[in-house]
Amino acid sequence: MKIFQFLFSHSRKNIIFALLAGIVSGGCSTGVIALINNVLNTEGTSSFPLIIGFIGLCLMTLFSSLLSGYLLIRLAQGSIIQLRLNLSKRILSTPLRKLEEQGSHRLLAVLTDDVMSIMNAITVSPMLVINLVIVLGCFGYMGWLSLPVLAIGLAFMGIAFISYQVLMKFANKSLLQAREEQDELFDHFNALTRGTKELKTNKKRRIAFFNEELIPTIKGVYRSTVKGMTIYTAAGNWGQLLFLFFIGIVIFVGPSLNTVTSEVLIGYTLAILYMITPLVTILNVLPNFGRANISLKKIESLGLSLEDKSLIEEADPIETSFQILKVNKLTHQYYREKEDLNFTLNIENLVFTPGEIVYLVGGNGSGKTTIAKMITGLYLPETGSIYVDGQEITSSNIDKYRQLFSVVFSDFYLFNNLLGIDSSKQEEEAQNYLDLLQLNHKVKLENGRFSTTELSQGQRKRLALLTAYLEDRSFYVFDEWAADQDPIFKEIFYTKLLPDLKSRGKTVLVITHDDQYFDLAERIIKVDYGQIISDTKTGEDNGENNRALKELVSEY
Repeated sequence: MKIFQFLFSHSRKNIIFALLAGIVSGGCSTGVIALINNVLNTEGTSSFPLIIGFIGLCLMTLFSSLLSGYLLIRLAQGSIIQLRLNLSKRILSTPLRKLEEQGSHRLLAVLTDDVMSIMNAITVSPMLVINLVIVLGCFGYMGWLSLPVLAIGLAFMGIAFISYQVLMKFANKSLLQAREEQDELFDHFNALTRGTKELKTNKKRRIAFFNEELIPTIKGVYRSTVKGMTIYTAAGNWGQLLFLFFIGIVIFVGPSLNTVTSEVLIGYTLAILYMITPLVTILNVLPNFGRANISLKKIESLGLSLEDKSLIEEADPIETSFQILKVNKLTHQYYREKEDLNFTLNIENLVFTPGEIVYLVGGNGSGKTTIAKMITGLYLPETGSIYVDGQEITSSNIDKYRQLFSVVFSDFYLFNNLLGIDSSKQEEEAQNYLDLLQLNHKVKLENGRFSTTELSQGQRKRLALLTAYLEDRSFYVFDEWAADQDPIFKEIFYTKLLPDLKSRGKTVLVITHDDQYFDLAERIIKVDYGQIISDTKTGEDNGENNRALKELVSEY
């Protein structure tokens, strides 16, 4: 099972010591049974050495079981921590385009449902191992008493194992179906939370959403899960039934065998009675491991394999400032589900230098945001290259390259604290920006944490802008930042904030539709359906450039 491979890869040393302690515990448990059987077959007589031996075996069973359990619990909890950390690292190291294609609902299902399934299996793994060792110890003792009877028992166990595996295939098929439906359910939950306003204001839509989307999916998850777990329960009961048949054979058929004495029969009875509870426990916890295996396979199917625990290694790093950044013949192709077609984006040649303001304009869906993601290294191109001061950007230094940029996308996420920023050194500057952005009456910065982020979208964007300013990167990208601002703050953004960045030697790329401010840019790059059709300079007294600028303005 994959879950055991995961545990073994986390700490082989702990597993080996835990198994050794478990073996000692199982051996001592078997010794207790043997000693009791010996006393019973000597007409209940006992001696001081037997009493000491009994007490010693009981104490050894207790302490070795505790040690094994402690080591396995440490291993299990350490594995859970490692699982969460590794999964978080893998998500951060997975290409952005791949994450976007998977969808946030699938990632949310992995981080909640799948992690919980794996955690449940890891949590009961100590119970499984300890009880398994006890069962094996009992079978070993039964073999020492009588190999023929043990052979009969193993035959029944073999039949039980094979039939159990067959039933498991059907159970896992249903649970896998439930897991796929779980992705769809999380997508509906996402729609429920994000589309609350739309559902509240349209009763027909709300009823249709519940009756046609949410309820059928919930029932589908219910049916598949119930079916799978019922098969698991049936398999466990079938195993117990075969075990009871084995007990019946020992009791009723054993005495007819010449090789089976009353001593052997009593020993077998004690061993069987002793291992009934561990065996039932094993059968009860096995479904947890089946679901965990399905979850691990699901994680791997999303490209989030937990075997590689590292982020992209950095080799040949570059400086965090630059003199010239060149984008040369980049192409990127992706599928647009709404339009049912493959969209190809091309960037022939772009050059950026410090201290310039560049506007990126074009119609909705023309590829402006995708271009920004390619320039910032968030999307890896199929062909083409990016050069910073003559050094090519590759997969080995792409993460270092991204540190050149401070970006506020239209679908930005606002953290409630200044992560990665030494706020103690920039507290005065942060307060000045809060005043400038007129947020000082709503938000306070205390120990690097915003007092609140429960603000309007426009105000949240201002906080995101403040964070970007404090990052003090070389290249700033703003994706429709002014779209949610009132006219006053649009004016401040274009006439004060952007020129301030320019005066500090920053490169600024602004995705915008605000044509009334086009004359404030030094260059305007126009995009149409994934193609850059013009790169116009606006700062020169050049008739051709002025005509081009007027044409751009007239289109907006």
